[in-house]
Amino acid sequence: MEVILDPQNPSQRPDPVSDGDQKTFMQDVINASREVPVLVDFWATWCGPCKTLTPTLEKVVRAAGGRVKLVKIDIDKNTALVQQLAQLGLPLQSVPTVAAFYKGQIADLFQGALPEGEVKKFIENLLKLAGGQMPATEILAEAKALLEAGDAQGALELFAGLAQQEPENAEALAGLARCLIALEEEEQAQQMLDSLSDKLKAHPEISSVRAAMELAAQGRAAAGMLGQYEQRIAADPDDHEARIELAVALAGMNKRQEAADALLEAIRRDRAWNEEAARKQLLKFFEAWGFDDPATMKARRGLSTILFR
Repeated sequence: MEVILDPQNPSQRPDPVSDGDQKTFMQDVINASREVPVLVDFWATWCGPCKTLTPTLEKVVRAAGGRVKLVKIDIDKNTALVQQLAQLGLPLQSVPTVAAFYKGQIADLFQGALPEGEVKKFIENLLKLAGGQMPATEILAEAKALLEAGDAQGALELFAGLAQQEPENAEALAGLARCLIALEEEEQAQQMLDSLSDKLKAHPEISSVRAAMELAAQGRAAAGMLGQYEQRIAADPDDHEARIELAVALAGMNKRQEAADALLEAIRRDRAWNEEAARKQLLKFFEAWGFDDPATMKARRGLSTILFR
């Protein structure tokens, strides 16, 4: 029975990582590079940095979804190939050395164990050269992951690059603004958001960033009153105004779960107080944080429990 592979299913794609040698070099590297770029990881068993770099290369190449391949070659077992490549201007006295081949030629190379971020940039540049630029969805996913990991500068470069290529990409523009906020460049972020078209300003991603900026400003204003709000609540647990102000202050300090819990407690005590002010404030939090944020999802479950009990 014929098996039909689904190229969109990662589990069914051929593994882009393989071991090579001097016998298969022409087929695995030179010929293969006429279709997609091929990285060659020249390594040795005695090389400490190789043990760090190779897993990183494998991870990044596999994440590229078949748009680039990796061939690993042990230089000690392939001395004839090493000598041949040296004659072509590729000395391999130092390992790890990673050479990128495209259209049968060496397109780029680096030596030493680069960190994962630098390896990604190397591959991104190679894909641009080959005309196989990373899809916008993958750029966005990687940029968001960097931002969540605390690398706002790295995420900014990806978001900015995508926004330059796709000026109407609201997710890229929103991500760029979030990076600027994280880098304490709020004025620049505000100027960028203000310059957008009305259509983009109405996009949920942009609205979310603007809500986050407003929430941060409110939080900073309320942060100095944190102790007073806590004292008021301790004296009167039904001081809903103090509890809401406390939540805003906590949110401004990025204590999302504590902020949401404070509002949920206010809703639990008196849902209708001041025209449902606590619930409306919680919805503003959701908009500012994003609907897939862990604090949002947990608080939404808590809100549902209160409203539908």
